[in-house]
Amino acid sequence: MPIAAALPVGDEDRSVLRSWTRSSGLRAGLAQRARIVLLAADGVPNAEIAARVGVSRPTVNLWRDRYAGAGLAGLEDRPRPGRPRRVDETQIVVATLTPPPPKLGVTHWSSRLLGDHLGVGNATVARVWRRWDLQPWRVQT
Repeated sequence: MPIAAALPVGDEDRSVLRSWTRSSGLRAGLAQRARIVLLAADGVPNAEIAARVGVSRPTVNLWRDRYAGAGLAGLEDRPRPGRPRRVDETQIVVATLTPPPPKLGVTHWSSRLLGDHLGVGNATVARVWRRWDLQPWRVQT
């Protein structure tokens, strides 16, 4: 099995990658990718990088290739597949805090009623309410 050549990493990128590995506020996946690239730049074989970092060899190859092709930007997450959201989370919060129209004949929103009004599922509304700690059925005193 051929050993991969050392990955060329500039001094500026190397210092950024080192700071990523030491950062406690950075996503763990990005710090892990930085460690992979730094080890690859030091000429460590892919199998050893995989063992040290705790990933598979194909994962090491993936991040080596992504860095080689796009630099630091290649280490960022790509957009996930799936249908885009119809309604933003903040729109649900704003609508929740706005009283329902009088024609509905209710004093406050239910998750089903607001979901129907906005065109989203009631589970989506309930999830946002939990995340934002909203309870529109409670009267504030």
